Amino acid sequence: MNVGVAHSEVNPNTRVMNSRGMWLTYALGVGMLHIVLLSIPFFSVPVAWTLTNVIHNLVSTLSLQFTSSRKFFTISPIILYFLASFYTKYDTTHFILNTTSLLTVLIPKLPQLHGVRIFGINKY
Repeated sequence: MNVGVAHSEVNPNTRVMNSRGMWLTYALGVGMLHIVLLSIPFFSVPVAWTLTNVIHNLVSTLSLQFTSSRKFFTISPIILYFLASFYTKYDTTHFILNTTSLLTVLIPKLPQLHGVRIFGINKY
């Protein structure tokens, strides 16, 4: 055991994101979430798309940017936003909810906000 020797990876916790088949698994997971939401009888198609978008964005807030995997995880909320907006026929309530969700996921990922703590969130 080498005490005090740094590992070669920037963040070993993100190694799984670069593993083979992760993007397909990720896309299938989002698809399964949408199918589960569609199977709930009292959810309409617009509500299911909005919930898929919001749930995905809440979960994906933890990913970062500027590697091929991280770019994929930045593009996926945008694609879900377009799908949710299209299938809700740009209804004002859904549109505002989807836009707010998208912005709360994308703005913190900007490189200008790296290391910035808004309202002291994630200070410790």
